[in-house]
Amino acid sequence: MSSIRWIKKDLKINFLRVKNIATIVSILAIISSLFFLVYKNLNFGIDFKGGTLIEIKKDENLSIAEIRNQLSELNIGDIQIQTFGSDDIILIRIENSTNLDANADMSSIELIRSSLGNDVIIQRTEIVGPKVSSELIQKGIIAIIIAVFLMLFYIWIRFEWQFSIGAVTALIHDVMITMGIFSFLQIEFNLSIIAALLTIIGYSMNDTVVVYDRIRENLRKYKQMNIFDLINQSLNETMSRTLLTSVTTLLALFSLYFLGGEVLKGFTLAMIIGVFIGTYSSVFIASQIILYLNVKRDWSKN
Repeated sequence: MSSIRWIKKDLKINFLRVKNIATIVSILAIISSLFFLVYKNLNFGIDFKGGTLIEIKKDENLSIAEIRNQLSELNIGDIQIQTFGSDDIILIRIENSTNLDANADMSSIELIRSSLGNDVIIQRTEIVGPKVSSELIQKGIIAIIIAVFLMLFYIWIRFEWQFSIGAVTALIHDVMITMGIFSFLQIEFNLSIIAALLTIIGYSMNDTVVVYDRIRENLRKYKQMNIFDLINQSLNETMSRTLLTSVTTLLALFSLYFLGGEVLKGFTLAMIIGVFIGTYSSVFIASQIILYLNVKRDWSKN
């Protein structure tokens, strides 16, 4: 605890000194994210594209090339084959075709089962139709928009409109850059990533509210202090809490990423990216926006 008190008392970093650099970096990151999202698109998984997902455990003597050759002869549509966690676990994805319905998908599973025979064990199957997948995309987008809107309303009620604009700008910044990284790396984007984005929104907002609360408290306390110095002081006073929260969260997330298996990797990677970007935005984006928007000084008049 003594080290935390030392940080809180003696830390004097001029965060806003690099506000112009931070703004340029963020703008470039958002433009890059939009570019990748438009021209490279997200690598949508079965949840959003529709199709059939089959997880099999293969015999040691059976290679992926042999599986690919056997399945290519079935003529059941575009097939993607990849390892999943270990060399003996294989994921087979069959993309939706406009000619296929749920019964055709079930037939595809039976064809694969009969083609590979006793050399494999089918451990998991998932079938998502085109109608369901389009509904999932719409609901995922709606969920993110509603979450951002509710955060805007909450901050507006609790603080002032300048704070709400700053908080929501930081949230959009975090979500856009996270999605841009997923598009650039072509990591599978599925429902678990939507859950991660919603969690990132909550985490980033929590971090921003802590900073804003201290800024508001200091606005009441230091009525003559320059607003630039006041925001810097507030950021320094909350830095110990920000660092401790981020580091402990990242420790848990890195443990899940390396030890939680392939199923959790996409979710935890999105969360790891979100924690880094969310911590950055609460310090360098949300704080300087209220500086530009000329937040009111006298909080005794509400």
